[in-house]
Amino acid sequence: MDNQDWLAERFEANRSHLRGVAYRMLGSLPEADDAVQEAWIRLSRTDTSDVDNLRAWLTTVVGRVCLNMLRSRKTRREASLKTYLPDPIVSPEAGIDPEQEALLGDSVGLALLVVLDSLTPAERVAFVLHDVFAVPFDEIAPIVSRTPAAVRQLASRARRRVQGAPVPDVDLAGQWAIVDAFLAAARDGERDGEDRCG
Repeated sequence: MDNQDWLAERFEANRSHLRGVAYRMLGSLPEADDAVQEAWIRLSRTDTSDVDNLRAWLTTVVGRVCLNMLRSRKTRREASLKTYLPDPIVSPEAGIDPEQEALLGDSVGLALLVVLDSLTPAERVAFVLHDVFAVPFDEIAPIVSRTPAAVRQLASRARRRVQGAPVPDVDLAGQWAIVDAFLAAARDGERDGEDRCG
């Protein structure tokens, strides 16, 4: 096995973690996949012989890529998460019951992503990496070009804003009716479920 194959194997072992980091920062599965792909490109072009912790290195790269994407979103004035719900994740591969995962995502994930959209990109990166993934402040500091003390303040400010934010008013019953109709159509192999979803 040559070095490139070894790197590819190690990258694949960390892919779900990296996708989770990117999704929680960006709120979009396609953008999260783009960030993970960019991390692979950077990894494949980098001499990693002096990298002691590849997972931490990859998390840092994904964090930087997401920060750039968030900043780009602000300058392009793209629609915020307030105008749409983030992509839900239902993954039977994780060994978790999809229904349980969906319920958990309902109660926490979607609301949190909407609230995270109100944070600055640096606050969002600091909060997600530290509070969700337990990345130390000194490892986050180079990602956002701040000191560890400044990153601690960013995360603290973000935490206060997240805790004090009102939960968005979402018609979960209506959304679940659509999801149930879609899942029933998918289970039955039907493609024409518009009468049930509409």
